[in-house]
Amino acid sequence: MLESIHHIAIICSDYEVSKSFYVDILGLTIFDENFRAHRNSWKLDLALPNGGQIELFSFPGAPERPDGPEQIGLRHLAFAVTDVEKSKAVLEAKGLDVESVRTDPYTDRKFTFFKDPDGLALEIYEAG
Repeated sequence: MLESIHHIAIICSDYEVSKSFYVDILGLTIFDENFRAHRNSWKLDLALPNGGQIELFSFPGAPERPDGPEQIGLRHLAFAVTDVEKSKAVLEAKGLDVESVRTDPYTDRKFTFFKDPDGLALEIYEAG
């Protein structure tokens, strides 16, 4: 029945800051951008390299995300990379604070975490 994840929707607190983060720092490609006047809201569609998408929304007055790694709901969003340490260095060169590289004890793959402008945990994970 299910074939793949089509998109991930993220609500941001500052549209321009988050747009710059996902486009300029992470390198995602914009394929559509719309201002929805009736909601005073932006919707930015970003293409992931594998065909998936991230939808970035702005909603005035949206509540802040609860703080804590083990809250109920989306824990983090993971991106596959070929070389975690090289990708970590690229992110750090762009000014991001990236955690130390760890190794998953079950898969023996390297991974690490960083955060988007609103504190959403993002992971880079060594692809097979």
